[in-house]
Amino acid sequence: MADELREPGFLGRGWAFPVVAGAAGQVALVAGATAIEQAIGIILGTSPGERVMRPEFGCGIWGLVMETNTAQLHGRVQLRVRDALVRWEPRIDVLDVRVESPPEERQVLLIHIDYRVRSNNAAYNLVYPFFLEEGVRQ
Repeated sequence: MADELREPGFLGRGWAFPVVAGAAGQVALVAGATAIEQAIGIILGTSPGERVMRPEFGCGIWGLVMETNTAQLHGRVQLRVRDALVRWEPRIDVLDVRVESPPEERQVLLIHIDYRVRSNNAAYNLVYPFFLEEGVRQ
């Protein structure tokens, strides 16, 4: 498996997240832009202090669960997401982070992230839903 993880280039290859086994029992792997997208999800989905060997890893948005949905909250989420991605994902340049809340769903924040992959200058975007009330995820 060590040879499978080695891939020339900056983007690399790693285990798929969530971790799944293939038909032959091998761990599923992802590479390139998919690996980066999954890494962003891991960064945003991890609260600092969750990882024993790296307690500073993650994004501080999870401390904002149950906060009131205001413009100030949007600004705090935007700052924490940008800071976490700049610190923990060296393969990208963060171009923009925007936070919005659909009027019909005030308990959810949609975090829009625009980024560029440094190795090939390709631009990507993703939307990360963040639920302000626990137990609301679908």
